Amino acid sequence: LYIVGTPIGNLNDISARAINILKNVSSVACEDTRQTKKIMNKFAISNKLISFNKHNSLNKIPRMIEEMKMGKSIALVSDAGMPGICDPGEDIVRAAKLSLQKALQA
Repeated sequence: LYIVGTPIGNLNDISARAINILKNVSSVACEDTRQTKKIMNKFAISNKLISFNKHNSLNKIPRMIEEMKMGKSIALVSDAGMPGICDPGEDIVRAAKLSLQKALQA
């Protein structure tokens, strides 16, 4: 699970590392696919977008955890800024951490 910060204003403020991650993960979980699509189009990134927001996060988290267990990588982005603070990103990070702890204990 990659937590990827996105520009708050100018799309050109995105880091090269963020672009690289968005290009190379299995899928991108985003708050609003329309907003993330703007970044994807600007930097010619064609990757699978998954809608992940406060309305669907409880249904999506178990599937995302299973995908990561199968070796897939997911980038988490919000509309602008760093995901995971007072948004569903906080929940997926917590679930991924618990899943990893259980795996390490087994």
